[in-house]
Amino acid sequence: MKSWTKEIVISAPIEQVWKYFDGNLEDMQKIMPQVVAHEPIKLTKDKIGSVYLQKYREGKQLQEYEVKTLQYENEPNFKKLKIEFNLAKMFEITSQYELRKINGNTTLFKYMTTNLPLKWFLKPIVMLASDKVVIQFVERVKKVAEAQK
Repeated sequence: MKSWTKEIVISAPIEQVWKYFDGNLEDMQKIMPQVVAHEPIKLTKDKIGSVYLQKYREGKQLQEYEVKTLQYENEPNFKKLKIEFNLAKMFEITSQYELRKINGNTTLFKYMTTNLPLKWFLKPIVMLASDKVVIQFVERVKKVAEAQK
């Protein structure tokens, strides 16, 4: 298993950034353009344990998987969403998004993700993977959120 963690300060209110993670598909696609569907399968009152069917397009290939909500917090000064999904029966991926209000117009965004290869031959590939995709993701969230002012 390999883990990555990146933080970035975003010049936007916490609620504005949160909508990309806790909003509708259209908002989610602004930071995750490859996600083409995000439909609830099972919803719980506190959102923990909720399951969504998500479809993800990579080139011409369409992947379909269930995303389970493991943790969910939505407080005025702190927000957290932790999800888990199995990608193509090859990887178990956990992603955690944390937002902390610095002040009315500034938010600290922390992204943590782990990738567990489920096949022995994928382990070396995962261990050699760089943090390039993680850095690009936090920078995209910053760019999109700051452009919405």
